[in-house]
Parts: sequence; structure tokens; C-alpha cells
Amino acid sequence: MRFRKIHGAGNDFVLLSDLEPDDGKDWPKEAERLCARRTGVGADGLVISRLVSEHPAVLEITCFNADGSVATMCGNALRCSAWAAHHDHGFQRISLRMAGVVHEAVVADDSVWVTAEVGAILPRRLQTVINGRPTWFDSAHTGTEHVVAVVDDVDAIDAVMVGRLVRHHPDLAPLGTNVNFVQSAGSQALKIRTYERGVEAETLSCGSGAVAAFIVATMRGLIARRAVTVHNRAGEPLTVRPHDDRPNRTQWVGGPVTNTFEGVLA
Repeated sequence: MRFRKIHGAGNDFVLLSDLEPDDGKDWPKEAERLCARRTGVGADGLVISRLVSEHPAVLEITCFNADGSVATMCGNALRCSAWAAHHDHGFQRISLRMAGVVHEAVVADDSVWVTAEVGAILPRRLQTVINGRPTWFDSAHTGTEHVVAVVDDVDAIDAVMVGRLVRHHPDLAPLGTNVNFVQSAGSQALKIRTYERGVEAETLSCGSGAVAAFIVATMRGLIARRAVTVHNRAGEPLTVRPHDDRPNRTQWVGGPVTNTFEGVLA
């Protein structure tokens, strides 16, 4: 099987194109094997992309987290899949289906954009103590579960320790959540760190997390409801902006995609 090692703003994947995810392979175990940082290719997730239609361009995307669990939404996996489809087939506008939800994708010269659907938003979902200070987390469903805490300095937080505690908080059982720490970084700019469920670690970037940060920061008055730059740990910012037709329900998230290398799996 040929594969790409590809990343969207630092969120990296092993990408297999034009394969059937139900072809008899134990894909959850394959994801664990391939995503292992020391003994596999190394990635945050395994992505399987299948071309359903060329006219119009439609792809079916399945994403497994590094622990073998299935991701219901992964903005950067969708962006990487769209980039590969553009490279392989020349598509510029694509419909991407992941976990039964259809996402729009647009490939531009220097960025790839996909849509994320916003669901329930719950202010003050839970509280914990960070560096001696009680801190509230709001929750925002952006295709998957996210909580967001607005803090003064994201770099002063032990994102792994706090993220792991909040990810397994009893109030969020049984699914758990992705955990984001966000601070204002100037006019229409945010700084973010994300602990990702399924990777069970801090990742360099998270597309659905950037959208959740946009939703909560807008609700909290940190930014206006227009395009915002979200600075991540990779130093490759994502941009989030409302969809023109559905500004309250759908957001665009866009940024760079890098094809790191390609190879053949034994």
C-alpha cells in the first residue's frame, strides 16, 4: 500500500488514498501500529480516503486516531485529504463525507479550506483549578466534543497534565472530550494549545479545536464574529471564518498543508 505522510499545520497523518476501510483489515490495530512514533511511521492519526464520484467530486473519509478509535470529525484530516485529491485528480472544490456528515472543501494556492458544523454550545460546562486559579471550561461541539478555557497565558499551563484530567472528567463521561486552552493574541487573533482525545497527547494543531476556540472566544467577547487567526504550537496558524450562507451554524477553517514524504507499507 502506498501512503503519504502529510500534515495540516503540524497535525500529522498517514494518508491512504482510494482504499476501502472495510476491506477485511483490522484498521484500528493498523492505526495503532502505523501511528506509533518510535516503531511505526508516526502520526496523530490514520486517514483513509476513497473517491466516490468525480463529477461532482466526492470523497469518503475515515479517520482513526493514534489509539485506534474513530474520529467523527478532524478538520486537518479533511484538509489533508482535500489537498491529496487536488494533487491526484485536479479537484479544487470537493465534498468530503466523514462519519455521515458532508463537509465542503476548497483548495487554493497556499491553503486548504474545509467546513465544520457547529452543534451544542454550553457555557461553564465544568470548572477546575489551573495554577491555583479556578478556571471555567465552556463546551462547543464542532463535529466532535471540545471544551475551551480562556486563560491569560497558554504557555504557563501544563497542557498534558490538565488536559488529561479534564479529558476524563466525570461530568463528561462516557465520551470524554478534546481540551483547549485559549488566550487573546491581539485584534482578531487567538493563541491555542490542544490536548486531543484519541491521540492522548498535546498536538501541534487541531482544526476542530480552532473552530471551538473561535466559537467560545466570540461568545466571551474576545473577538468579533469575522475571520480570526488561530496561532498554534506548530507556528503554522489556521484561519477560522463564518460561512457566508450559514454563519451561525457552519465555519470555514483553513491553512497550510504539507506533504512530508511518500512510501510503501509492507
